[in-house]
Amino acid sequence: MAGSLIIAPSILSADLARLGEEVRSADEEGADWIHIDIMDGHFVPNLTWGPPVVAAIRASSAKTFDVHLMIAPADPYLEAFAAAGADVITVHVEAGPHIDRSLQAIKTLGKKAGVALNPGTHESAIAHVLDRVDLILVMTVNPGFGGQSFIPQSLSKISRIRQMIGNRPIHLEVDGGITAATAGAAVKAGADVLVAGSAVFAGGKSADYGRNIRALRQAAIPAVVA
Repeated sequence: MAGSLIIAPSILSADLARLGEEVRSADEEGADWIHIDIMDGHFVPNLTWGPPVVAAIRASSAKTFDVHLMIAPADPYLEAFAAAGADVITVHVEAGPHIDRSLQAIKTLGKKAGVALNPGTHESAIAHVLDRVDLILVMTVNPGFGGQSFIPQSLSKISRIRQMIGNRPIHLEVDGGITAATAGAAVKAGADVLVAGSAVFAGGKSADYGRNIRALRQAAIPAVVA
């Protein structure tokens, strides 16, 4: 995936009262993917939304819907999120004992499969499923809430996972504390998908989102070129 960079605004930081409009604005202002955080108030200490909301906003963008399931168990809901319009479905390695089965189920539904790791989880936890995944998501904050600061120790973990990926066609995504100040370091370490919530939706207007997305790209360009 070297040489490409994907910006995936997290709608967790959007104006929820006009979510469809916010998705459309992010799309039109330069988002590559739309990142959708699903939280259950159990696996993480927050509660967001379910498949009906994903289905409701699907018509607002033709871009990739990157659905991040921070729920446990995840398996009972995979089919519903696939039917709602998810393109990539990511499950946490910590969310259940059968991550290989979960990833196979996502593939069977015709979707791209992702696996996520929390900050305290060692990358060895995903070593045996690398050939099952299209995406690896490294949480660079403790999941549950937007607006947290990037955990610097995550950079070495990102680098190690990039080495583990090798030549496999796997995206390496980072989520948490991504701003113009941290984007370059994350990409230099090996990330090629940047999830950003507050850093994209700051300002509250479409033109702001465009400027914010461009700022993230410009901050990461030196690392991509290198």
